[in-house]
Amino acid sequence: MPRARFMALAALSLGVAGYAVGVYGLLPLGVALHPDMRATFEAHRAGTYAHVFASAVALALGPFQLSQKLRTARAGLHRWSGRLYLGVGVVVGGLAGLFMAVHAFGGLTARLGFACPALAWLYTGLRAYRAIRARYVASHRRWMVRNFAPALAAVTLRPWLPASVASGIPFEAAYPVIAWLCWVPNLLAAELLLRRTHDPS
Repeated sequence: MPRARFMALAALSLGVAGYAVGVYGLLPLGVALHPDMRATFEAHRAGTYAHVFASAVALALGPFQLSQKLRTARAGLHRWSGRLYLGVGVVVGGLAGLFMAVHAFGGLTARLGFACPALAWLYTGLRAYRAIRARYVASHRRWMVRNFAPALAAVTLRPWLPASVASGIPFEAAYPVIAWLCWVPNLLAAELLLRRTHDPS
């Protein structure tokens, strides 16, 4: 991965992870959210916190797991942080995200929009884990690229929210669309990257 791309990815991922930990760890739950969203979060506090904090682990570790330089220089650290990324970030964050998707604000369209990336996250994580257990390193790397794409929905969601407000579109109408826009382009970009190179590093 080129240095500039890595730095941008790390800055965005760490920034959103830090924001999530700060807002959900220090402020009242859902303080800046739509009232209906806040009510849902308050009704499912355990699921909300599990999804937010576990996903923050994945965001914080993900860019470093994709760095070939760091993998080569610190192979042992890469393995242990990979276990933390998959075991806590993907499994806990994905299952909690799937649970919260069932209760998501915005109706069926939004619920499906958030359930699909949670399922994709869990599925690609399983494929990546099985590949590395079988010592298929190249396949593992490709599945990890696919796996980090839905994780980045937490990053790409952020610009869409103020953009929808600035557009004047009612939030109730915009949010179900954002539920898809925040992750579908990420997966498409990951697939384009993988088509361009046999080694996504």
